[in-house]
Amino acid sequence: MHNLDEQLLTQIEQLHKLIQLLDNELQLISTREAEPLMALLKAKEVLLDDIHQRDRQIQTMYLSAKENDALTEAMTDNVETCFALVDQCKYRTDINEKAVENGQLRLAHLRHVLVELRAKESMTYDRSGKAQSTASTRSIKA
Repeated sequence: MHNLDEQLLTQIEQLHKLIQLLDNELQLISTREAEPLMALLKAKEVLLDDIHQRDRQIQTMYLSAKENDALTEAMTDNVETCFALVDQCKYRTDINEKAVENGQLRLAHLRHVLVELRAKESMTYDRSGKAQSTASTRSIKA
């Protein structure tokens, strides 16, 4: 079952890389750098696929080792380490999700402000003094 040990250690390394990618992703989300973010997302997708494939291999090997009573304490510790790292990845993913949502809210607010400004610029008054919107004035194009 030495192979299971190697697989677990490789999985731990990959999960550490994923944590680093998630941290970098948050920074790119915050700075709104689109192209580097897209490249990072592609790298993250490849890494997630590798983690998923290795996870399936580990599961098969782990169940086999468990049936044969070949699990060592180190293997069990490494599995627990993997679970802890996955929890950290989930936490960072939640943070990144909230950062994206906040960015979208800010964009929606900006769009609303621009629409209001456009409406105010096109507002005129009729003879009776009531506000009236016309399309005769220039509009803001963003």
